[in-house]
Amino acid sequence: MLKNFFPNKILSVRDKFFSILIIMLVSIILVGLIYSLVISPPDYVQGDSVRIMYVHVPASLLALACFAFIGIASVFNLIFKIKILPLIAKSLAPVGFLFGLISIVTGSLWGKPTWGVWWAWDARLTSMTILLFFYIAYMLVWKIIDDFDKASKISSIIGIIGSLNLPIIKYSVEWWNTLHQPSSITFTSAPAIHYTMLIPLIIMLIGMIIYTIIIFLMKYKSEIIKFKLDKKKREINKS
Repeated sequence: MLKNFFPNKILSVRDKFFSILIIMLVSIILVGLIYSLVISPPDYVQGDSVRIMYVHVPASLLALACFAFIGIASVFNLIFKIKILPLIAKSLAPVGFLFGLISIVTGSLWGKPTWGVWWAWDARLTSMTILLFFYIAYMLVWKIIDDFDKASKISSIIGIIGSLNLPIIKYSVEWWNTLHQPSSITFTSAPAIHYTMLIPLIIMLIGMIIYTIIIFLMKYKSEIIKFKLDKKKREINKS
């Protein structure tokens, strides 16, 4: 599996492949938006404000998934010193941060008609905001520190510490009395929402996953090129 992310594999990815992914992205998101905004019915309690869910929920899931991968890659990087792991994690961080930001903003938009306030220091909202700061800290390390090995080590420590926040985000609605509703979709039970809402939710999630893949591959490709150029510069300076 890891071999597919080796530099020679990624650098050989053609523009045609990205074009196909972009066409898929536009098509799926378009269908998802039509289903979410037109076909899907309003909620009997929340009304049309529930439509924010079709962006909020997938964005939240992907923000968590991206940082979970960063945390796992950070652990393996510190243990095995595999050079491509920090590059993969570094390339995934910006899109994860973007989805985290979308999650917070859409959550606020959803909260106003549902709770009556734009923001509340709810356990899940607070822990999700903390995750955003971990994303920022992770990306800042790579921005500020020029030495690759040093940046890799510090960012990996941040990635591991930040990943400890993920279970808090996940189970905050169960551990504390919060305004945030429990998860409607779990791996251990049947979905708690009607299929007319579940279908557009899944479509939007697939679309956002494809977007994540596109941005990740483009970023990862540029990071590999940058890494190779920096390596050549160091070799020239030594000689």
